[in-house]
Amino acid sequence: MTIDIDQLTADELVALNHRIVERLRFLDTLQAHRDMMAFNIGNRVSFDSRQGRQFGILTKYNKKTVTVVTDNGERWNISPHLLSEVKEAGLVKNVIDNYKK
Repeated sequence: MTIDIDQLTADELVALNHRIVERLRFLDTLQAHRDMMAFNIGNRVSFDSRQGRQFGILTKYNKKTVTVVTDNGERWNISPHLLSEVKEAGLVKNVIDNYKK
């Protein structure tokens, strides 16, 4: 796609710039929403931080982020594309439960 901007005035270029920025923001919001929908409230998730790998529960959807409460009680607002869902090891739980019997 080629757009000839050489003939546009300064006002038209500014208007075009505003439309482009608005469209990019919309696409960013749309992608964040798609990423968010990969998770459900209550999912166990993990993400990397400066303090190392964090594990917690997704508790809330925000406009562009999700809120995660970590195992140590901290609240983090995280971009959903940085999250990984944690699959609980059901087999290990069953082995432990059976061992206790």
